[in-house]
Amino acid sequence: MSIEQLARDARLASVSLQSVTNEQKNEALLRIKQVLAERKDDIFKANEKDKQLAEEQVKLGKLSGSLFKRLDICNGDKFDTILSGVSDITSLPDPTKKVTMATKVDTDLSLYRITVPVGVLLTIFEARPEVVVNISCLALKSGNAVILKGGKEATFTNAMLANVIQDALASLPESNPIPKTAVQIVETREDISALLDLDRYVDMVVPRGSNSLVKYIQNNTRIPVLGHADGICSVYLDKDGDVSKATRIAVDAKTNYPAACNAAETLLVHQDLLKSDFFTQVAQALIDAQVTLKCDAASLAHLQKQLPASNKLEPSVEEDYHTEFLDHIIAVKVVADVSEAVEHINDHGSKHTDSIITENAATADYFMTRVDAAGCYWNTSTRFADGFRYGFGAEVGVSTNKTHARGPVGLEGLVIYKYRAYGNGNIAGDYGTGKKQFLHDPIAPSDYHV
Repeated sequence: MSIEQLARDARLASVSLQSVTNEQKNEALLRIKQVLAERKDDIFKANEKDKQLAEEQVKLGKLSGSLFKRLDICNGDKFDTILSGVSDITSLPDPTKKVTMATKVDTDLSLYRITVPVGVLLTIFEARPEVVVNISCLALKSGNAVILKGGKEATFTNAMLANVIQDALASLPESNPIPKTAVQIVETREDISALLDLDRYVDMVVPRGSNSLVKYIQNNTRIPVLGHADGICSVYLDKDGDVSKATRIAVDAKTNYPAACNAAETLLVHQDLLKSDFFTQVAQALIDAQVTLKCDAASLAHLQKQLPASNKLEPSVEEDYHTEFLDHIIAVKVVADVSEAVEHINDHGSKHTDSIITENAATADYFMTRVDAAGCYWNTSTRFADGFRYGFGAEVGVSTNKTHARGPVGLEGLVIYKYRAYGNGNIAGDYGTGKKQFLHDPIAPSDYHV
């Protein structure tokens, strides 16, 4: 099958999905969960094959350790988490067919703005095979068709998961019109290059991966792109912070999952904290968690004096404050005040998520108002920037865009809206000076007729 035919099939599937009920969507999702559980052994075998090949690439220095960690879905409760994620999405409200505006334009002319699916999504991601399930289920719940392209390091797992999902859709009863072509997968870079040209079929691209991947997609398509290139998140320790909170949050933000895009990469420190042991306590906690601190001159001099035996202190360079380390490394910089912290974040950050640690409400408000990011936090870890933690069930990705959707994107980011007008032979020529006048009265929900 040609890529154009595949995209056309996705478009036709998206049209069918426009009229599917929430009950039919949930039936499909629960069937997907059931078949995933039944085919667990097949999925694990495919994942083990990918991991064996990837391990060789890591040894050769051709694949990063962080990407390898994201590949594994066999260990711990990761697979169970994938299955529970499907149930969570099923329990979410249907984001489509919601009235967001209702206006009586005239006595016999009503206008409604109603949420509808975007249409066809193209999702490109690296490692993380669970994305196949998460995105497919979010797409179906929001009434969208999806074309998936995963990284070559997870080829066998991705193909198996997509095949299982298609088999589940194909096994739905005849009363459920969701076609198996609502979820499709492609495998090569050439396929992606071709799809990026098919803006007449594909409505939105959602890249999840490295800076280079996102930049390449943004520069090579006319299709709208929802996503973010980097996750350079900062934690600012204010002079009025609580040292216990600061220590817990800094360690969690950096080490809870260093390979995630919401992990902290920069620690900003108010200069007054060098006059006490506040900063030293936070630094020691990070060092105890095996974090290397790349410090500017002021923080390095302070810590070398306070922690002379540590081998986790290094001088920073300017590039460190623009770097997404995705590892047990954090760049440290001393700032004069919250204003300088905000300035640094807006100059060096990626508009993802940034946090302030302070007990001063006015300072926190200043920070959260002026930092230009999708998420601005007060006394909490940047690791909360996640669709599951936000209660979205799962997320398509994180967007640093300023249009359509921003931050962790769940179901609400996969719908747009259309206007429906219900008239009775009305024509524009009947209205104007000396003619009929528009009413523009709001319609109460109890009087909706859609």
